[in-house]
Amino acid sequence: MDATDLARWQFAITTVYHFLFVPITIGLSAIVAYFHTQWVRTHKPDYLRLAKFFGKLFTINFALGLVTGIVQEFQFGMNWSDYSRFVGDIFGAPLAVEALLAFFLESTFLGLWIFGWGRIPEKLHAATMWIVHIGTVLSAYFILAANSFMQNPVGYRFNAETGRAELTDFFGMLTNEVQLITFPHVVLAAYMTGGAVVMGVSLHLMRREALRAEGLAEKAPDVPLYRKATRIGAWVTLVAALGVAITGDIQGKIMTEVQPMKMAAAEGLYESVAEGEGAPFSVLTLGTLDGQHANPIIEIPGLLSWLATGDFNGAVKGIIELKAQYAETYGASGNPLVADLATNYVPNIPTTYWTFRLMIGVGMAAAAIALAVLWLTRKERTPTHRWLLWAAVAAPLLPVFANSFGWIFTEVGRQPWIVFGLMTTASGVSPGVSAGEVITSMVGFTLLYGALAVVEIKLFLHYVRRGADPFEQPEEPSERDEDAPLVFAY
Repeated sequence: MDATDLARWQFAITTVYHFLFVPITIGLSAIVAYFHTQWVRTHKPDYLRLAKFFGKLFTINFALGLVTGIVQEFQFGMNWSDYSRFVGDIFGAPLAVEALLAFFLESTFLGLWIFGWGRIPEKLHAATMWIVHIGTVLSAYFILAANSFMQNPVGYRFNAETGRAELTDFFGMLTNEVQLITFPHVVLAAYMTGGAVVMGVSLHLMRREALRAEGLAEKAPDVPLYRKATRIGAWVTLVAALGVAITGDIQGKIMTEVQPMKMAAAEGLYESVAEGEGAPFSVLTLGTLDGQHANPIIEIPGLLSWLATGDFNGAVKGIIELKAQYAETYGASGNPLVADLATNYVPNIPTTYWTFRLMIGVGMAAAAIALAVLWLTRKERTPTHRWLLWAAVAAPLLPVFANSFGWIFTEVGRQPWIVFGLMTTASGVSPGVSAGEVITSMVGFTLLYGALAVVEIKLFLHYVRRGADPFEQPEEPSERDEDAPLVFAY
């Protein structure tokens, strides 16, 4: 592999790893804020215990997300300097706002939440976690605005003299049609992930406490606590999954409008389907997906046309037609950043095909687990079936994987573009970076991320095993010594 391929692999590895933590952070911050608010409203001990318990898990996840996110910034200068030069005027604004507003909002108010127990009024203290959540959502918005420009460039002009894209309409970039549907889709997927984490952890603890009580022939006082959290997590997962499905459907139609090749690649559709014929969607295909030996074994008639156009008989362009169209449009554009004779404008078909289906499939599996959990825990039931242990483990992982598959599909399906229609990926790599240098940094990052993964998992499992701490009435700010040193709450 050359430096370009290695740089792509490195960015893919670090980005996917970082995004394992992002949806959990967004989703958990909202649920922790809800638990804390319910404590302030009702002063029921369960809500305070749940707020502190899941607050610990959130803090661990936030710290790992922060560390891994910083690396993303380095790579723009290390491996993608030509891309950074080309798009720097565009990306500078949203990423600066994200860092100066959203990130500092998150980190500052998280510190107030962690150290504020008994030091600030309880309503203000609960509000700090809501502000943390707002910060995570704003952070997602500005970062997605930058990514949406890569998918559908708007609000810019191309300066032929400098060879750079220059921002002309900041508000137009923030309201990109791709951005306006990608943002709710991603945030709802994050709520689904946060809900699944709460559901999975609480389901495990509920089952564990119930089994311990059976062995001791006595009541388990914490079973109602974990049942409540399990059902709240399951409801959040299920409702968010419905929102993900609706926004995903809209996103598919916009994607077909601005990037028709991505939709064709998602289905491995080589031959165009005319109006009135209806393009089928293959749930499962056996074959090479090279247009010669693909053999669909499960097809849903007209579904691809519906996903692409909203009409079961709508026309869908195939890869062969789009390849010729792109070559004519971009190959003869005169722009040296896109007129590459080696470019065939077709992404990796097997990757786009299978990640699209895995994204949908594992997301639906998570929703199915949530529905089953709600049914089994209805009317104060406490199920202890052995398979629930596997469900508890799978529940948090499935939405995380669905998010990852979704982003892999989004980014691989855009190839060979780094900025659609303006710059190919091969044109964006740093010209002075060798393959050996990329390998060296990639090995270093991979080893570091491996070590961080061990730390994350051990800390997370340690606090899960401990469960929620016993209830302890928080001190009133008026009762605390003003000169007492700050201590970490956990």
